[in-house]
Amino acid sequence: MLHATGSLLTIDVGDRETETTTIDEELEEFIGGRGISTKLAHDRIPFDADPLGPENRVYLAAGPLQQSDMSFTGRMNMTGLSPLTDGILSSNAGGYLSRNFVGTGHSVVELTGASDELLAVHVTDEGIEFETVSALEGATVPEVTEEMNERHGLESENLVTIGPAGENEVRFASAMTYDERAFGRGGLGAILGSKNVKCISFAGDSAPELEMPNEDIQMDVHRQAATSDDIFRRQGTTHLVQVLNDNFSLPSHYFADQSFEGVEQINGDRVEEKKYKKAACSVCAFACKLPTRDEATGLETEGPEFETIMAFGSNSGVDDIVDIMKSNDMCDDLGMDTISCGNTIAAYLASEDEFGNVELIHELVEKIAHREGIGDTLAEGIDRAHEELGVENWTVKGMDFAAHDGRVVHGQGLSYAVANRGADHMYSTVMIPEYNDVIPAEGTSGKADFIIDHENRNAVRDSAVLCQFGLGRVIEEEIFEALFGTDYEDLLAVGDRVVTLERHFANQRGRDAEDDRLPYDLPDLDSSIQEYYDARGWTDDGHVPGDLVADFAQAADD
Repeated sequence: MLHATGSLLTIDVGDRETETTTIDEELEEFIGGRGISTKLAHDRIPFDADPLGPENRVYLAAGPLQQSDMSFTGRMNMTGLSPLTDGILSSNAGGYLSRNFVGTGHSVVELTGASDELLAVHVTDEGIEFETVSALEGATVPEVTEEMNERHGLESENLVTIGPAGENEVRFASAMTYDERAFGRGGLGAILGSKNVKCISFAGDSAPELEMPNEDIQMDVHRQAATSDDIFRRQGTTHLVQVLNDNFSLPSHYFADQSFEGVEQINGDRVEEKKYKKAACSVCAFACKLPTRDEATGLETEGPEFETIMAFGSNSGVDDIVDIMKSNDMCDDLGMDTISCGNTIAAYLASEDEFGNVELIHELVEKIAHREGIGDTLAEGIDRAHEELGVENWTVKGMDFAAHDGRVVHGQGLSYAVANRGADHMYSTVMIPEYNDVIPAEGTSGKADFIIDHENRNAVRDSAVLCQFGLGRVIEEEIFEALFGTDYEDLLAVGDRVVTLERHFANQRGRDAEDDRLPYDLPDLDSSIQEYYDARGWTDDGHVPGDLVADFAQAADD
């Protein structure tokens, strides 16, 4: 099976020591990216670790296809014990980082410990440098890039950076690369902040040897990406705003409503009007990114994408796309996940009856990043702040909801309930076949196997660190088999191992069936959750039997 190559580099930022380890056997079983990072996190992070303590570890990892020239491969994975959800959580970001990372010769870089000074960590194929950067305390992401460029000639594509939100351990702080691409959900930027690491850079020309199979298929994928007339190339995910509002549901006014009266002022057409050039990720011909500019104000940003429009738009009662662009830009500069930040602000707006107050929204973004006043409460996220605000807790396992509304697409609702990282739509993406009538949108019964298949497939996608836009468009099962040199079922088995290790880790931290709950009722939800457990081979209370984890260890030894 095709898998990433290269060593594990462990960096203890407290002791400022490094260690290089061979992990070939683990890579054979877990491919790379999210898979290998989950395996390492499960085995190396103490089950009782504080997510914001020095014993937590954070992993940056590439997959094998980051050594190819195929479209949809310009991404990187980041994994750690989430300060928001309290479980193992992976996120991936696009841009141009991955090829620079692979050039260092490592497949995974692991950070542990905590520094007593604010650091920049520079990783090259020649070694590691620790640089004290106390003068960058409180600096925004673009300010760090500018300083690293002046000092070392490093560009945004070399960097993983946190803004003030990460330094202040905002539980949904992002780690940023290419200035505007985010390892967004779950607060991975706060882990770097807890370790006092302001940025990490990657540069080198020592990518490990890897024979890439089926170059013809790679070129075919690349050709299809370049010639596709998919609306995603013009509007990114924002074309979904109008579609969901008119046909399914667009959460609005802190999830109280399911359509938004001002939708035509914030839909994909409005975003496309602001788009002023094409943009892509490394070697990708699909070019779906959204550089936007408002001529009247001079504001330039990238995006907003669909989920940001929901969180800072309909869910916050805002019907001006430029105002949402501003919120998006502020979050990128300060280093925060736009979904969680927008939803948390929407919760506050609901508590104060201030929907649509754009001046207040932008003030709250700043206050959250710096933990000032009410921002200190909101920086904890909805799950920890909802009682003080007096609003309903729209989260699962601490993760606030995405725009794809489980009250309408019930399989997605079931997925939110059982997903190891909570109400994150990218964990299974089962809403896509529900929207397209491949399976009925109503009801949860009989959908467990479908959800498991999508969870496993997406875990493989994240282990290869492939873009979601490629899946279901030009990358089908047969192409997966040809690229990885194995049967599709063998690949899904890798995904099963990843999901199971995430759940086992959560079990050791006290998570069980009581955490697989939604803030709303769905038909047959309890029996469907049990159906899911049975299909996974888990116990009735949502635990992974010990022999399953032992089987994974034996498989790696064999």
